Amino acid sequence: MSQTTAAARDALLAAFPYTIPIFAGFSFLGMAYGIYMGAEGFSPIYPMLMSLLIFAGSVEFLTVPLLLAPFSPLHAFALAFIVNARHLFYAISMLDRYRGHGAKTPYLIYGMCDESFSINYTAKVPEGVNRG
Repeated sequence: MSQTTAAARDALLAAFPYTIPIFAGFSFLGMAYGIYMGAEGFSPIYPMLMSLLIFAGSVEFLTVPLLLAPFSPLHAFALAFIVNARHLFYAISMLDRYRGHGAKTPYLIYGMCDESFSINYTAKVPEGVNRG
């Protein structure tokens, strides 16, 4: 086994226990969102597309009434911006932790959600495991 593969395996084994609660929560919320969209009369393709295109779970739930109401682009933009403004503060607080990860840094900040922020901020990375 190469050194890179061993390092990736060690990082996965260290991170996996933290991911189980997130997986359970995301699974439940995903099912609830699909049921909600179905109850509002949308085809099953809509929640799947929304999950692929919108990287903000709370905004996915807010899109349902926005899609059912007369379209107001400024209202939709303002609502999404206000709901997701908390990510700016997440990113600012994680700048020191993500420093030194090179090209990964922008994605690490972009890909942060409420759950990954709480884990990345509080988790103690074991010695010898790559923090990136």
